[in-house]
Amino acid sequence: MAITRDSEIHTRRFSRNAGLGVVLLGFVAIVFGLTVVKVERGNKLEGFDHQPRVSALPAEPTSAAPAKTEVAK
Repeated sequence: MAITRDSEIHTRRFSRNAGLGVVLLGFVAIVFGLTVVKVERGNKLEGFDHQPRVSALPAEPTSAAPAKTEVAK
């Protein structure tokens, strides 16, 4: 027996599925957009290569005065 008329449950289920599909497509679009932006900014792209990142290292002091050392007597 073929169902020819959609019942209320079928209509609600379809609208829920369509809403979920729109949300998932939006999420995929956001992730894709962020990926494109990150790839286009290639100068800041740092891969995981077991080396310390320069951006994560503490800044070196830039003062012109030499560091004072104590002389042992």
